[in-house]
Amino acid sequence: MITFLICLTALVVAYFTYGRYLEKVCEVNPDNPVPSKTHYDGVDYIPLPRWRIFLIQLLNIAGLGPIFGALLGAAYGPVAFLWITLGGIFIGAMHDFVAGVISLKNAGLSLPEIIGKYMGEGTRKFMRIAALLLMVLVGAVFMSQPAELIAANISLPSLETAMSSNMSWEVFVVIILILVYYILATIMPIDKIIGRIYPVFGLAVLVMALGILGVLLVQSDKYVIPELTSLRNCIADAGKFPIVPMLFTTIACGAISGFHATQSPMMARCMTNETQSRSVFYGAMISESIIALIWAAIAMAFWGGAEGLNNAIAEYGGSAARMVNVISVETLGSYVAPFVVVGIVACAITSGDTAFRSARLIAADMLGISQAGLTKRMLVSLPLFVLGVFIIFALPFQTIWSYFAWMNQTLAAITLWCITVYLAKHGKPIIIGLLPALFMTYVCSSYIFISPMMVGLENKTLAYILGGVLALLVSIAAMLKTRTSDK
Repeated sequence: MITFLICLTALVVAYFTYGRYLEKVCEVNPDNPVPSKTHYDGVDYIPLPRWRIFLIQLLNIAGLGPIFGALLGAAYGPVAFLWITLGGIFIGAMHDFVAGVISLKNAGLSLPEIIGKYMGEGTRKFMRIAALLLMVLVGAVFMSQPAELIAANISLPSLETAMSSNMSWEVFVVIILILVYYILATIMPIDKIIGRIYPVFGLAVLVMALGILGVLLVQSDKYVIPELTSLRNCIADAGKFPIVPMLFTTIACGAISGFHATQSPMMARCMTNETQSRSVFYGAMISESIIALIWAAIAMAFWGGAEGLNNAIAEYGGSAARMVNVISVETLGSYVAPFVVVGIVACAITSGDTAFRSARLIAADMLGISQAGLTKRMLVSLPLFVLGVFIIFALPFQTIWSYFAWMNQTLAAITLWCITVYLAKHGKPIIIGLLPALFMTYVCSSYIFISPMMVGLENKTLAYILGGVLALLVSIAAMLKTRTSDK
């Protein structure tokens, strides 16, 4: 419990300290014009109040990551607390904040266009394709996940099993219904659907996390949270899944996620003052880290430690959804548990629709197509939905998720290098972005050689060396960009 409380306190304190420091570094100025006023179009550029933007941003970036990812990541043991806390404060929240501010100061440009501005045309072209593919993967994952939960009447079956066998009629119908909602949420003005229902779902997610936190604090004698006494890897197959890099991709959204930087431009186009940046960008990420910390803690405490959690993961076939349901029913009761499931479904759906909306904005910025007209919005959106539905029916969930996880963190690494270049160009301390960029570059590089879903080398020493060589080459190229920009 002591480790958990220290980490929780550190996250809260960071919002008022490191978050405020980043405000000064990025020269947040309440007198600067904002895109919602200079580029108002009644569709994507619409001024919204701070509290509404915060809740929308929280749901945009949360998805199932801080719940499912944290639960599965807790199998590595209390070391997960360390990654969620330090990663959330110095990497994830910094990444979200600076990337969001850059977009805010550049008329709400989408991420690939921002990266192209600071890292060159070649990087822009690569990021356009990579970001679009990532958004469609996110949309596909978060279309199939809630469909399985809803169709099963909240019985929470294993999504991997369901998607690898013939899809039931009920699941097919629910996917179609979710798809219709996604299309409407993607093409309608942001204040018509997203701006109205997201705050409600956002509050549900926060209440859900606070309910679990209350259980941990009130019933601390029953649910004992293990302490961090070493960096030992507690996962069942530690040789196959080493902490570096596997923990850092398993727990992504709770610590650092490239997906977040693709969502921030949507909110940058709705903010009415630059001073909203800390609460919307840094604050939403810190909130997500707190949610991840809570779910990692209850996952270990509920099953009597990391070893018990690993046994439970094996028993439930790796289905985090079923495990979350068991935790909810046992800790909150059968009457309250359904609200937790509603919150989980809301997390998934509200990340899926904004993923497709973000994909539309990226494609529109890339093609130079105005989005003021409904016909043009449909023209850009429909091919993205066709691709998303194809992915759902063509690939098993585990395959989609594994490649999404790596692409997500790779996108984060590229964004961190862009942040480093931005800081260098404006004469700011580049170490803020440089150290996280170097770290995440190595994580993504070593993952290629270690992950069973990729090269999967048995010789881990060789895998780490090859990962280091690749990370070094990428880092040298990125630092040359930083040096050129600085000059």
